[in-house]
Amino acid sequence: MTTYIALLRAVNLGPHNKVGMADLRALLTSLGMQGVQTLLQSGNAVFQSDARTAAQLERLIEGAAATQLRLETVVMVRSHRDWKGIIASNPFPTEAKEDPSHLLVLPLKESPARGAAGALQDAISGREVVRVDGRCAYVVYPDGIGRSKLTSALIEKKLGTRGTGRNWNTVLKLDALADSMP
Repeated sequence: MTTYIALLRAVNLGPHNKVGMADLRALLTSLGMQGVQTLLQSGNAVFQSDARTAAQLERLIEGAAATQLRLETVVMVRSHRDWKGIIASNPFPTEAKEDPSHLLVLPLKESPARGAAGALQDAISGREVVRVDGRCAYVVYPDGIGRSKLTSALIEKKLGTRGTGRNWNTVLKLDALADSMP
């Protein structure tokens, strides 16, 4: 059995894409996932599965969410091992320690094209800083996320791929939850 972390993009933000975490756990369990646990109300799940890849799990969960929950969303799935790599590759250790709520990790559907990360950094009008490592972007929002002009839409447009962000505190909580799996 492999432990996986699944992140649903843009759920429970405002009136759209509402999903209860009990419903998400039930959906994942109905798909054969074992030991399903959720974290917060923002579409974070940890579970175990075998005989599937992360990409296969993404497609399976996206399809089932659409048909069973009427939830149109993008899902990012990473193995726990890959999640550990995301944590280890964090290019902003000082920010992770001193201001973890303003450091976002964005797992991406695909690796951005060469030069896309530079184009994104060039498009930033504030003090935000972005680093991309494969299928993951790290963004520091020193002045806060809420009023920043560096939006998810701009990030996705410049990188040419979909993603979903979690702050560093949530990244570590998901890791701890995955560590607790048998």
